[in-house]
Amino acid sequence: MAYSEALWAEAKKRCRLNNEDIALAKRLGLNPKSLIKNIPSKSEPWKSPVKIWLHEIDEKRRIKSERRRARKAALSPASGTTKQESAQSIRTDARNCGLSGSSQDNRSSGRL
Repeated sequence: MAYSEALWAEAKKRCRLNNEDIALAKRLGLNPKSLIKNIPSKSEPWKSPVKIWLHEIDEKRRIKSERRRARKAALSPASGTTKQESAQSIRTDARNCGLSGSSQDNRSSGRL
C-alpha cells in the first residue's frame, strides 16, 4: 500500500527525521504509521529515538546479509565443495553419531 506524502511529512516532523531517514524507512519497508507509533514516551526510557531505531534496524540487516554472503561464498564451488557434498558430509556425520533422522535408517534398525 502506498502511503501519501502527507503521512510521510507528518512522520518526518513528529519523529524529527530528515529526507535520508525517510528514504531509509521506505527502503526498510516501514510505513509512516509504524514510525509514529514507535516514538518513545517519557514513561519508556529504554526506547531509542526513531532515528536511532531506524539505523539499528538497517545495521542488523546489513550484518545478516553479510553473514549470508559469507556462508554462500564458503559453500561455493570455488572453495572445492559443493552444497551437495556439504550436505552429504553432514548426513554422514549424523549417522556416525547416531543422530540420523531419516525414516529409512530407522526401518533398517528395527525401529519404526
